[in-house]
Amino acid sequence: MINFNSLNIETVSMGIGVILFVLGVWGIVSQKNIIKIIISFTIVDTSIHLILVSIGYIRGKSAPIIDAAINKENAANEVVDPLPQALVLTAIVIGLGITALMLSYALRMYKENKSLDINKFKALKW
Repeated sequence: MINFNSLNIETVSMGIGVILFVLGVWGIVSQKNIIKIIISFTIVDTSIHLILVSIGYIRGKSAPIIDAAINKENAANEVVDPLPQALVLTAIVIGLGITALMLSYALRMYKENKSLDINKFKALKW
């Protein structure tokens, strides 16, 4: 049995990220509707963001803002590394752009073929 008192926030967020990743990959592989595939891709993208943030979190450290509450001589040992958060913010913007591009392709494909089922698109199949 799982002892929920011993779970910390890093473990829980990492576990949720892995579960969302598996769920998103399953959706990409198993769905035939283009919109559902795009939603599954977005779930995978979000799960990667959650995993990166949970890896970058260090318990007991503060935000990387140097102010009066932080000892300036020992600031490197008192704050978390801001790089994972910066990477995730950049990845969120890139993921949003890619999702918008995929949705525009899906809209164009629907206008051309009147279907969102990937089995009905024969133009790029071998």
